[in-house]
Amino acid sequence: MARFSALVSDSSDEELDSYLPRGVHQTSYTYKPSEIASDSDSDDGEAYAIEVDDSEEGEEEEEGSDEEEESSEMDENEPIVPPSRKTRNHALVEDSDGEIQYEHPGQRSQSPTPSESDVETPRRVDSGVIPWAQSVGVDVQKMHVMQTSLFRMPEEAAALQAMTRQTRPRFRLSPGINRKHSRDSVAEGRLDSQERASFAHDVDPPIYRPSRKYARVEISASAVAGNENALVDAGLTLGRSFRIGWGPGGTLAHLGQLCGPSGQAKTSANSSVLTQTPAPFFSGTRDEATSRLSRLLQHHLSKTPIVKDEGGIPFADPSPELSFASFALVYPQTDVSYEASLFRLGHALFDQMDLHLSSDITVDMRNRISSLQRKAALSAWLEGAVTSAVNAHLNQAPKGDPAALIFALISGHQIEKACETAMDCGLIKLATLISQTPGDFELREDIREQLQLWREQRIDVHISESMRKLYAILAGSADIVEGSNASSFERCPDVDPLKGLDWKRTFGLYLWFIEPMDAPISRVYEAYYHASQELPSRVAPPLPQYLENSQRDKLPFKIHPPHPSDALFSLIRLHAEPACSLSQVLNPLSFGPSPGDYSLPWHLYIVLSRCMRVRDLSDRGAAGRRSPDDDDESDRCEGHSPSADLLASSYAHQLEQLGMLQEAVFVLLHIEGSIGREKAIKDLLHRTADKLDDWMCSGILGSLKIPLAWVNEAKALYAVYRGNFFEAYQLYMAAGLYQAAHDLAVTELAPEAVIQQDFELLVSLFERMNHQTIDGWHLKGKAYMDYAHAMTRLPELHASISDSNDIDPAEEQELESLARSIPKLIGILPELLPSQSDPRHKVALSEMTSGLIANLDQVKPLALVQAHVRLTGVDEAAKLHHIQATAFERFMRSIQVA
Repeated sequence: MARFSALVSDSSDEELDSYLPRGVHQTSYTYKPSEIASDSDSDDGEAYAIEVDDSEEGEEEEEGSDEEEESSEMDENEPIVPPSRKTRNHALVEDSDGEIQYEHPGQRSQSPTPSESDVETPRRVDSGVIPWAQSVGVDVQKMHVMQTSLFRMPEEAAALQAMTRQTRPRFRLSPGINRKHSRDSVAEGRLDSQERASFAHDVDPPIYRPSRKYARVEISASAVAGNENALVDAGLTLGRSFRIGWGPGGTLAHLGQLCGPSGQAKTSANSSVLTQTPAPFFSGTRDEATSRLSRLLQHHLSKTPIVKDEGGIPFADPSPELSFASFALVYPQTDVSYEASLFRLGHALFDQMDLHLSSDITVDMRNRISSLQRKAALSAWLEGAVTSAVNAHLNQAPKGDPAALIFALISGHQIEKACETAMDCGLIKLATLISQTPGDFELREDIREQLQLWREQRIDVHISESMRKLYAILAGSADIVEGSNASSFERCPDVDPLKGLDWKRTFGLYLWFIEPMDAPISRVYEAYYHASQELPSRVAPPLPQYLENSQRDKLPFKIHPPHPSDALFSLIRLHAEPACSLSQVLNPLSFGPSPGDYSLPWHLYIVLSRCMRVRDLSDRGAAGRRSPDDDDESDRCEGHSPSADLLASSYAHQLEQLGMLQEAVFVLLHIEGSIGREKAIKDLLHRTADKLDDWMCSGILGSLKIPLAWVNEAKALYAVYRGNFFEAYQLYMAAGLYQAAHDLAVTELAPEAVIQQDFELLVSLFERMNHQTIDGWHLKGKAYMDYAHAMTRLPELHASISDSNDIDPAEEQELESLARSIPKLIGILPELLPSQSDPRHKVALSEMTSGLIANLDQVKPLALVQAHVRLTGVDEAAKLHHIQATAFERFMRSIQVA
């Protein structure tokens, strides 16, 4: 292919811009030979491979030839102006791959002088063109360009045709180019996978495809093959089928020892010992948990009617009478357990209150009075909740410091006892101040001035820390009381009035003293919560009780920060924040140290959401109407909440672990979806079928109104597990599960009846299913009935026709019909008894086939031959007898024909 020089004047600016990277502008300079040499030394020699379409190349050549005419006055000996450094216009040459690209300066022939290396001179001009061009006075280089542009050679056209693979130019980066503006040569190679239209677009990194390290091994190539009965090595025996999993009652089956991700197990997992570990769903003992939950669930059941939904599935619909007050009455007044305190707090914050107000009271006034009564009820609950902590503080207080005793009483809002203690100790003025708490703004300000005066006059060094803390609380301040800055003898340390207090007493100080007397609960909550978040080292955060005492190192689970809030504080948050949902506060770790204990969260959800309708879970769907045209508000259907069903299922699993089956079924009756409720209860009954005795069934069927069919189905599965197939068959039939009863009878009961030749039992097994819709009835159950009918009726018809002189047409027609049906029945028997591992199926198949053949041979021996039935499972004696009967029948027919 001919090569030609591409000068600056040979192409237009638009053509050059289409091949130049962004930011490169075309300029034109005239250099002297010395300037050309210096520029050549600094040139980076950067080039780009371009794929050019045939049409575009032709246009460029034509434009180049037109512009060449304008510069035809140039003398041949005049140095040709090289391209500028920015344009990097080199000659278009054809490489070894047949592609057209700018010629790299390093690929050109080297000349002795640097100046000559960058000067592009016409080369390889056709010798036939030179004499003719010189004779007519035309520039030789111009003539060569015109010839190559207008008259393409065949091989040149073929080469250009091969280049028309893409219509737009593509810049290909060399693998040696490590940077965006590298100075490496592109002659070293190309990386086709990294392509981009311009330097403004980054090259996308290659897609990461991780190598597959593990592959499933076929059983034939596995080391387990042939060792399935190696009971010595359980890992080898169950290696392909066993994995860690949950069993009934929250039992975890595993090999080795359970440990955390970063823990170290004492025993190896490569063990043949299979361990069953019950999950610790409760923090206490089983007896304590059973007693505690039985009390709650019995009260819950007494207030919850069991009804049937639209699908006929029983459903537990809690009554509005189920409130916090009703639960609080379950516990005696002397009960200081966590559950009793929780329900009493809920009663103070959420239950309806009788304000004893007339109807003419305005709404604002009614809300104001209700807010004050709520705060008073919360104060009364908090006084009882911190009594034990106050008594412990009194026992630890120094006997010679009456201010410490008074402060302990003040922290529990025992104002009367604090005043009596102050008067008994001779602190009459202090008793007067305590009796006025929380006091108005002027009283608080006077007490603050007193503290400031002690500090300024350096009197606080002579006053005990307990007295200064007491005055700070009476002044309504939770800040640190600064001491006087004096010399070492008169220096007084700072005092923190909140030091050593738990979160309940700290919250009580904000409720009783720090915030104004008429401040609502929401304001008190916000003040304490912000202080606990900003100053966690001073203000005790609302941690659960099991994280406050010294027993936190003995917990069954390691609780990692951030620690959950106490459930008591969460109830206060629910009251103070109207936008707070139950999903934010019903954390099991807020109620106890076990992350799987959902007992109290579920009871709170039922009361707050299902009964009182004051809060709900965040994933509750939108409510709708059963009928679009029905405007009755009572007929509205609520949206579904998956979290509510998860709460019920988790709580039921805990009860199942404790053996409280009736209570677990009652909890599952609260699942909102009918299909999920039915499946959950059936699965529970299936797992605990061995516990379904008469007493248990009476409670499930009577109080909980569970259908008898569900219980019978569970008992039937357990009977199959024990091998009592006939009992399971009867239970399936009683439950109305005809499909399961049919499959069980076909597989287990019917083969034994065939072997024993008990045709009455065989008919009774399938007679009640005759009018039911059962899959495979005609090929299985009905086939057994047809077999029993053929074995009993065919001999009777044959004997009746043989002994009677007058043949009854009806009997003859019936005999003919039975004879025609027997070959078809024999043909489906292998599919009816397909099991090759069960010897009963093999014996029953042989017995059925042999019996049918023997009876058929007495009536029509050639029927099987004419039907082309393949005999399967027939013993040799039956085959021989059939061959003899067939031969004898053919012989007799041949005699009759002769």
